[in-house]
Amino acid sequence: MTTGVRRRMGVEERRQQLIGVALELFSQRSPDDVSIDEIATAAGISRPLVYHYFPGKLSLYEAALKRAADELSDRFVEAREGPLGTRLLRVMRRYFDFVDDHGPGFAALMRGGPAVGSSATNALIDSVRQAAYDQILSHLRVENPPARLELVIRSWISLAESTALIWLDGRRIPRGELEVQLVHDFAALAAVSASHDEEMAALLRHMLKNEPNDGPFTDLAARLIALAS
Repeated sequence: MTTGVRRRMGVEERRQQLIGVALELFSQRSPDDVSIDEIATAAGISRPLVYHYFPGKLSLYEAALKRAADELSDRFVEAREGPLGTRLLRVMRRYFDFVDDHGPGFAALMRGGPAVGSSATNALIDSVRQAAYDQILSHLRVENPPARLELVIRSWISLAESTALIWLDGRRIPRGELEVQLVHDFAALAAVSASHDEEMAALLRHMLKNEPNDGPFTDLAARLIALAS
């Protein structure tokens, strides 16, 4: 991202360059540890020029988070083809790609950085969660979700966030195992809900209908049977 030399840019081009530079730096370290001077140096411009485009680090941080939130939301976009378990596994792999590449920035977004508690930051976090929620409903082909299904999906999204944050703290479990485990978690949450509600039971049967023998949902069933025996 470092330019090394100054060159004239249009207003929007310069803003986007600064957002990109800030996002890269915030992805390497906590935003609290990144100074405006560092951002200016990496962009090849002066400190006062940074303030010409952004009134302070908070506004630049929020702009960088907006780009990161948009990119993270895109990770949940998946073609509605093939078994659901396989689709969810591809989503989890892209999700953890993002977490792996933007660890400190992801943690700052979820745990709080210089914009913690601001309405803009909260709105960005909520937008990512809503995008994930809408995508899962789309894959289940449900337009008006019952309360139990909403609970399952939103609980699973929160679980994915928490799992990623814990994994970042030492990466003590191979990420590939966690990606599969989170897909299993979705099926498990749905199964527990289905045991209490016939509407959820019908959704679960539909969800498992085309699951292949080598799919993640079938793998979970085999593991549970092995534990029981």
